[in-house]
Amino acid sequence: MYPSQSAVRLTVQEAVHILKSSEDAGHLLSTLGALKPYLGGAEGTAFPGGKEEFATVHFSAFLRCLVSKLSPSWLELSPGGELEQLWESFFLEGPADQAFLVLMEAIEGTAGPSFRLMKMAQLLATFLSKGRMAALMEEHCQPQKKPGFPLLQETLLSKVVGLPDHLGNHLQQDNLTQFFPQNYFPLLGQEAVRALQAVVDFLRGGLDCSVFFVSQVLGRVCIQGRQKEILGVLVPQLTMLTQDSCLWQRVCWHLVEQVPDRAVEAVLTGLVEATPRPEVLSRLLGNLVVKNKKAQFVMTRKLLFLQYRYTTPMLQSLLGYLAMDSQRQPLLIQVLKELLETWGNSSAVRHTPLVQQRYISTAILICLAYLKESELQDIRDELLASMMAGVKCRLDSSLPPVRRLGMIVAEVISSKIHPEGPLKFQYEDDELSCEMLTLATPRLAGDCSSEAGGPSLAPVATERSEQTMDSSAPPAQPQGSDSELDSDDEFTPYDMSGDKELKSSKAPLYIRDCIEALTTSVDVEHWEAALQVLEGLIYRSPEATREVSVELAKVLLHLEEKTCVAGFQQLRQRALVAVTVKDPAQVAKYLTSQFYSLNYSLRQRMDILDVLTLAAQELSRPRHLQRPPQNSSPGSVTQYSPALAISQPGDAAAPDWRVVVEERIRSKTRRFSKGCPWQELSSSPNEFNSVAGYFFFPLLQHFDSFVL
Repeated sequence: MYPSQSAVRLTVQEAVHILKSSEDAGHLLSTLGALKPYLGGAEGTAFPGGKEEFATVHFSAFLRCLVSKLSPSWLELSPGGELEQLWESFFLEGPADQAFLVLMEAIEGTAGPSFRLMKMAQLLATFLSKGRMAALMEEHCQPQKKPGFPLLQETLLSKVVGLPDHLGNHLQQDNLTQFFPQNYFPLLGQEAVRALQAVVDFLRGGLDCSVFFVSQVLGRVCIQGRQKEILGVLVPQLTMLTQDSCLWQRVCWHLVEQVPDRAVEAVLTGLVEATPRPEVLSRLLGNLVVKNKKAQFVMTRKLLFLQYRYTTPMLQSLLGYLAMDSQRQPLLIQVLKELLETWGNSSAVRHTPLVQQRYISTAILICLAYLKESELQDIRDELLASMMAGVKCRLDSSLPPVRRLGMIVAEVISSKIHPEGPLKFQYEDDELSCEMLTLATPRLAGDCSSEAGGPSLAPVATERSEQTMDSSAPPAQPQGSDSELDSDDEFTPYDMSGDKELKSSKAPLYIRDCIEALTTSVDVEHWEAALQVLEGLIYRSPEATREVSVELAKVLLHLEEKTCVAGFQQLRQRALVAVTVKDPAQVAKYLTSQFYSLNYSLRQRMDILDVLTLAAQELSRPRHLQRPPQNSSPGSVTQYSPALAISQPGDAAAPDWRVVVEERIRSKTRRFSKGCPWQELSSSPNEFNSVAGYFFFPLLQHFDSFVL
């Protein structure tokens, strides 16, 4: 073992020991600062080979140690936030792949909503916004000699592509917007472009690299049906980068060639949909249809014969791509022959929908527009035979649109193979016929809008909007005005009798954090705050309460008063009643089982009976008389005030005239007798009915044999 490696190992072991045992902020900061030089991008002195050993051997384990120490009380050891910033820097500056896996592992391993879960989710969002995903892809584009690298790469692929699903399932309603699919996959496309830029720079510097990892990411994202999100960002930038660079074109060719076979169809479909012109598609794909049989089947068969949902510009881009290279032109001729064979099949004319027939007719006209006259003359006899068979079966059809399509296609074919005497049919000129005849003319590259013309308008518009906002903003008041020198002696003192003492520690926001604070926290204020907010959290989060109901009841039953807390017994009892109300079956089963257990005081046994009694009373009440949640929803107000829902917004006088009219009717009406006012009470099922057995029968089990 080299001395530098031994020193790195000892340094990391000492740092882990200090993190687990020390509560001194200065000691923790100095320990973490001593490890910063071993990070890849950090400046400082480190042993020769120390950075490599730290990154490959110790980094993941050290990050897991940092995750285990994450808690509000630990971060508050440094009031200025220095400890938190230093803690985050290890995730944002070290090897990106290991940091990403540790973050995903910590998020998936944290149960339920808690401070640690939300903090790790926010750190992952920062990880994505800092461009660390591009660094992750860049690391895996370089040659790797690590043991177990294929398994690591497979794990990374599943986590990177499935991040929105993993985070959505785990965070649920607390999920961050950065992890939504419509936001994450465009970001992933932007990071892929940065990784490809790094690959191009490596190649220009004479270094070896591969785009296999980026290809795998692209393929898996497209398989999930997210082609529009990622290719909507990827294709426009690759279109600009490949316009004047042969190296970028070769990188794009390798990118598509190394896509997995099961993802070829999804990737090619997305590229055809996102690419505006055939020359752009040719720069991105190269001769892929000649090299890859799966790609050839998708481009020449599936997109033309088995599907008919694509637009005319997409067909022009696809067929124009086949016509732009001499190696691909035989495929275009073969496609034209197969299209004409299908177009002239009498069975297909009878059984295929009209939309698909129009789709095939459009593809035939586009193929004829891209083929030269010499190429058409070589297959003149086959075109003539297919045309005659197709015209016959289409003119025999009873549907006017089918006959019209046959006439239009036959006219165009005859004009191509017999320019001196083409066929002429009589049909009504409408929008469809004009559009079909326009497709027969060759599509020139100059007809399309320039590639760089669109984006240049955005900065101008932004600049104008900023100028407008600046001009409409009110002018700022100069500093040192006379108003600052006015005396405030004439103002009456503010009443501060109802002010509360500010706590140095924050109250927990989740039930699991409350359990952790009540069991392990040494901060008295944090412990007291957790006890005070626990009841409200239970009523506000019933689902989270049911997940830890028995554990929470056990903690509260054995909870002892650490300090002189006002109303400790009442707070503890109300929290126990609340958790019993939210999960009566499980908590009542636990409390009744503990009533006859050993090592319980008489006070604890009386507490169990009191809690069961109060919980039974709470469950027996009608719903409208039960304890409401701490934060009631705004919609609950409209449930009891329908008159406000009927009145128009801003109509403050609406209730007044009703009161006036009712009072006038009441004063003009003469009654001989008036009974007592009676209002029907709303009924609801008794929630205690279904769980009463859990409260009663276990207590009778040892009633005649138990001795204290």
